[in-house]
Amino acid sequence: MTRELLIAAAAMVFIGGCSTQPGSSPQAAARPSLMGPAGPDGPAGSVGAQGPTGATGAAGYAIAGPQGAQGPSGAVGPQGQTGATGPAGDVAVGPTGPQGASGPQGATGAAGQTGAQGASLNGYAGPTGNAGPQGAQGDMGQTGAQGPTLVGPAGPSGRSGPSGDQGVQGATGAQGSATAGVAGSTGYSGPAGAQGATGANGNQGPAGIVAHWVAYRDFWFDYGKSDIRDSQNGTAVEIAAYLKDNPSLQVGIDGSMNMHGNDPHDQDLSDRRAGAVRRALLQAGVPSDRIQMGAFGNEDQRRDRRVGVLISTAS
Repeated sequence: MTRELLIAAAAMVFIGGCSTQPGSSPQAAARPSLMGPAGPDGPAGSVGAQGPTGATGAAGYAIAGPQGAQGPSGAVGPQGQTGATGPAGDVAVGPTGPQGASGPQGATGAAGQTGAQGASLNGYAGPTGNAGPQGAQGDMGQTGAQGPTLVGPAGPSGRSGPSGDQGVQGATGAQGSATAGVAGSTGYSGPAGAQGATGANGNQGPAGIVAHWVAYRDFWFDYGKSDIRDSQNGTAVEIAAYLKDNPSLQVGIDGSMNMHGNDPHDQDLSDRRAGAVRRALLQAGVPSDRIQMGAFGNEDQRRDRRVGVLISTAS
């Protein structure tokens, strides 16, 4: 019992001893109790010795840091080289000329007998066409998104020291030292730089070469005359337009006469006819340095009353 409780109990006894009991004398009721009050509480015992310090906690885990940032984009690629000079153009056969005027109608021939109708025969089917070229390869897909970062668990806390023998609780052990995390992996390389600009186109190849004189147009003359017919006034204009579109060509005027023809062997007439053709070409716009005069055509193809105009590549 504490000191306060003992004093309270003694007071209750003292009050009870002074009360009058039935059948008792007044003298007996006035006698106080002989029991003194309770003594004070003794002092508190000394504090027990402090318990030993708890063990140091285990070291924390090392966690890898996050991945480094993505690298910058690569530099723009160098410009492509200039394309090679194109190959020389081909020499293609020109389109078929317009149909000539109809000749005079001949005398009506006797009607022949109607021939028997020939049997019909379907032609063979043509070969199957070649397969079309393979389509271009599709673009490479984009790089997938970066995976999530996985962070390891935290290290356990150090254990508390054991309690001292009736002493105060031992101090908490020092926190375990944390190991610095290792650096994250290097970021992905930046995307490739943009493709360099396309190289300049190569120089255009030279025009196709006409190595030998080729017959192009003919001028026909009336018997014994050197005037160009009205029906051929547009021929010189046509030749001039063709030479303008093909500046690598030249023309040759061949006024040689057929030695086996019916015209007199008059070379002067042939020269005057060739001169008339040359003047017509000059008037149509053909430069004089692109007109050659001489015997250029095939002797077997020469005809009376005709001046041939031939073409070839200018030297």
